[in-house]
Amino acid sequence: MPQVRGTLTPDRSLDDLTWLRVGGPADWLFQPADVDDLAAFLAALDPAVPVFPMGVGSNLIVRDGGLRAVVIRLGRGFNGIAVQGGRVTAGAAALDAHVARKAAQAGVDLTFLRTIPGAIGGAVRMNAGCYGSYVSDVLLYARAVTRAGAVVTLTPEDLKFGYRHSDLPDGWVLIEAVFEAPAGDPAALEARMADQLARRDASQPTRERSAGSTFRNPAGFSSTGRADDTHELKAWKVIDDAGMRGATVGGAQMSRMHSNFMINTGGATAADLENLGEQVRKKVFQKSGIDLQWEIMRVGEPAPRK
Repeated sequence: MPQVRGTLTPDRSLDDLTWLRVGGPADWLFQPADVDDLAAFLAALDPAVPVFPMGVGSNLIVRDGGLRAVVIRLGRGFNGIAVQGGRVTAGAAALDAHVARKAAQAGVDLTFLRTIPGAIGGAVRMNAGCYGSYVSDVLLYARAVTRAGAVVTLTPEDLKFGYRHSDLPDGWVLIEAVFEAPAGDPAALEARMADQLARRDASQPTRERSAGSTFRNPAGFSSTGRADDTHELKAWKVIDDAGMRGATVGGAQMSRMHSNFMINTGGATAADLENLGEQVRKKVFQKSGIDLQWEIMRVGEPAPRK
């Protein structure tokens, strides 16, 4: 491995770095000190070694056998938030909720980010959205470090946003995003976010170990990622119709509170969670002919057979 100024840890278990608290070890976990450290590392790393950028693990299942890759996780040095006029600059490690709150305090409306779990890098990578607004609506540009160690600027056109999707090349690491959003009264924006939080807590298992929505809504979406109002199917509804609310495999369960949330009730393995998800997909397809697509990212290898 190249020399670094940050922290480079071999054979690092990832279970404590994901919200679902499952997953085997990565060959290496790299936590860079700053952008220069990250760029130098990637430039020196053997191109044959896979790289997996990881956020706060809020939308991720790492399989029990772990990842044969260098996992890159950004922390301090990548979580700054600055507001100037209607523009908000946020490091990729800044939490979505923190960005929404700091923007609101300055009178900038990024309130849709307040209830989205995770960090800005993941929000850009997955074109995160809520309450009818998406990252693609407000992103001016993002900065990333390429697999070869170059720092580049990416426009929304470069990223080719879709529903829960962007075309960020494999191994590129987002480091910063710049948003431009409408102005709003800080008190009104704060009140809106408080209402959003209350509604979320009343309908979603926010106190459980989950990774947010398990499956994408089976609806039509435009190229910008905005919902097509002619399609109104919701994943939770087709899961309910298939009789899978509350279904379990080992320690994994489809939440009784919100059937599109998969939770680790305690002691679940990654295999339990993934197998439950596949059972749900099968039952939904048998019932309605709908092929649910995972929203949770699943990476790595299964545990070796004993």
